[in-house]
Amino acid sequence: MNGGCVLPTLAGMRLLRSTDLALRLLMRLAVAEGASPTTREVAADMDVPYTHAAKVVAELQHLGLVDARRGRGGGLTLTGKGRTASVGALVRTFEGDGDVVDCEGGATPCPLHSGCRLRGALRRAQEAFFASLDPVTVADMVAAPTGPLLLGISKGPGPE
Repeated sequence: MNGGCVLPTLAGMRLLRSTDLALRLLMRLAVAEGASPTTREVAADMDVPYTHAAKVVAELQHLGLVDARRGRGGGLTLTGKGRTASVGALVRTFEGDGDVVDCEGGATPCPLHSGCRLRGALRRAQEAFFASLDPVTVADMVAAPTGPLLLGISKGPGPE
């Protein structure tokens, strides 16, 4: 078909890199056990560019999920709000909750736009995806066996 709907990343059930990093960063901080890793340490642990990690940390800080302190004795810590944050809400925030398909986007809008049922079906599927993540918290994600595994794969200095 010439022209048509544009399917963004979430349609393939693939999260944006920033969403993935935000979730992994929160999980990493949830098992930090009193340590306050820096953004550079977390970026190195997760093998991501520092600039990308810094942008995600800034957004998480803005949302009140992470405290970031500069200087000696500084670093990142998970807030109480961050520990109890809903994974569904986090994914919505980072992914956005727009339509899964962009039927009006691109140079040629989808010719089925006025009578298509796909858009509504995909919207319901997207909402079901988010809803299934809503009751899951960051604390839930690091419950055993995940938490101990996260501590074991950290490249940075661990708690003493």
